[in-house]
Amino acid sequence: MAGNPAAIVFDVNETLSDMSPLADRLAEVGAPPLLAKVWFASLLRDGFALTAAGDKRAFAHIGAEVLRGLLPARDLSMDVEEAVEHVMAGLAGLKLHPDVPGGVRALKNAGYRLATLTNGSTETAETLFKDGGIRDHFDVLLSVEDAPAWKPAPASYHYAAGVLGVPAEQLLLVAVHPWDIHGAARAGLRTAWLNRTGGRFPAYFSQPNYTAASLEDLAGALAVG
Repeated sequence: MAGNPAAIVFDVNETLSDMSPLADRLAEVGAPPLLAKVWFASLLRDGFALTAAGDKRAFAHIGAEVLRGLLPARDLSMDVEEAVEHVMAGLAGLKLHPDVPGGVRALKNAGYRLATLTNGSTETAETLFKDGGIRDHFDVLLSVEDAPAWKPAPASYHYAAGVLGVPAEQLLLVAVHPWDIHGAARAGLRTAWLNRTGGRFPAYFSQPNYTAASLEDLAGALAVG
């Protein structure tokens, strides 16, 4: 791997944002909090399935529809549609993981161009970053809503490279999801896996160029070279 990357692109959902409060939102409507993990995994599954079939839908559209199928209507404390609206509204109130502001500032101070590439919406990222005080550290916020396909399709990563004017091999994707790391690697990008849980990276995916427990640790690893 020759030299440092020309730009760094971040996944947003779970990588930068702490999505655990969505479990509280589910509890507030009378649903099991553990349903939050099932919901997010199902949302990604269906988004990937649409991408594989050559289709694309917005993250929020799929998320709401998945909730309608998962919520146990008989046990809810409100109407199903009200419950869906309440849970989905929680996306706009998510906060950054504690390590993110310091890590982003360290990377920006090191001279890197920073961007996002999310399967979610640009608006959600805008709110998240403004509330977290790091919006001005990013050159551009990108979403697959404007790309040909969802991640991990190669076209999504190539879209980001094209907007940034950076060859794919000089772009570093940072993500907490191994599937995102694999997709980016297959598209020719460099990759950095944030292993927030101390888990094992799946052997069937392309291994990351960097592994770090936090964004601050990644900034240190890149500084070393």
